[in-house]
Formats: sequence, C-alpha cells, structure tokens
Amino acid sequence: MTATSFVSCLREMMDLQHTHNQQVHPQWHKQDYPFHRAIWTECAELLDHYGWKWWKLQEPDLVQVKLEIVDIWHFGLSMLIVAEQNVVELSEEMTSREQDRSVVGPSFVATVEALAQHALKRRFDTTAFMDMMNALPFSLQDLYGIYKGKNVLNRFRQANGYKEGSYQKFWDGKEDNVHLAELVLTLDPYQSNFLSDLYNQLDNRYRELTAEGQSP
Repeated sequence: MTATSFVSCLREMMDLQHTHNQQVHPQWHKQDYPFHRAIWTECAELLDHYGWKWWKLQEPDLVQVKLEIVDIWHFGLSMLIVAEQNVVELSEEMTSREQDRSVVGPSFVATVEALAQHALKRRFDTTAFMDMMNALPFSLQDLYGIYKGKNVLNRFRQANGYKEGSYQKFWDGKEDNVHLAELVLTLDPYQSNFLSDLYNQLDNRYRELTAEGQSP
C-alpha cells in the first residue's frame, strides 16, 4: 500500500476510533486514559494466542493473533489522536517501514516484546508496531479491513451493555471475536455499506444465540 492510498484509510480509522471512544466518554481525549497499559496487556494476550511456551506444543492461532494486533492498534490510534499526530507524516512512516522488511529480524515474539517495552514507557512506537506487523507478516491493507470489522464489534459491545457488565461475550459457546471473524469473511470491508451490514449481522446473531433474544 502506498503512502498516498493509506492516508485516506488512516483518516477513516482515526474518525472511527474517535467516534467509538466518544461512546465511552464524550471528552475521552481529556481523560488521560492509560492506553499504554492496555497495549502491553494486549501484547501478553497476543503471545498467548501465538504461543511462547517452550515446555509444550503450541500452534499459533493466527486469526486471534491478528485480532489482538488490531486491538493494539485501537489503543495506539487513540494515543496518536491525543498527540495530534500528523496523518500524512504517519502514513509515510508506516508505509515506508512496511516496504523495508529487511530491518525486521526473524522473531515475531521479540517484536511484540519490543512494542510492549515502549508501552511500559507510556509510548506507542509506530516503528515497533510496523516491525511486529512485518514479522508476522500482516499487511496494512489487511489491518485496515480487520480494524473496521473490530471497530464495529466494539461499538456493538458498548451499545449492548459492555461498560455496565451486562453484555454477553460468549454466544452459543464461542467468543464474539470468533463470530466477528466468521461474518467478516462473508462481506467486503471496502464496500460503503460494510459497517452497517456487519453491525446488523452481529445484532441478528447476538439476539439469536444469547438470552437477549429469548422471550420472557
């Protein structure tokens, strides 16, 4: 993906993130939320899905790994918005790093740990993030598509009691992330009606498979 084409994607993702964050608090960017803490916590969850234990056989769950990367990107985007990062410059930095894959070493786990170390210092380092993306590998184009899907799920969660604790994260024995991944495969994230169609399909499945959809 070129820097020019990624600029519009980046602006759209920032707009979606701002809208989602406003569901949590209308003045979210002034609340000093610990996004950095959420990032290093997500890094640990990511490694659990990828596998890091040398004393047992583990197979990477790449679907969940990519969803965790997108979760990290949600919090990273929030930090970039608060910092008023220049979108054009950010697009150039990220696409340049994606194209220069020679800078990345062989260990995906090491790149995740490097990103977490920056987060522990209250920073979101886009270079470390892109090194992690490259090591998997995970393209910016795919990040854009899956981010939009996860953003829909996050909005859906908030609209259905996630903050209050009434939301049901498991539907018929499967986590909502799994249902999301299944539904995204049936839609085109680059279509203008993707967001509304995915939201409606999530809503229909949630009502069908949980107590929310049961008659009293």
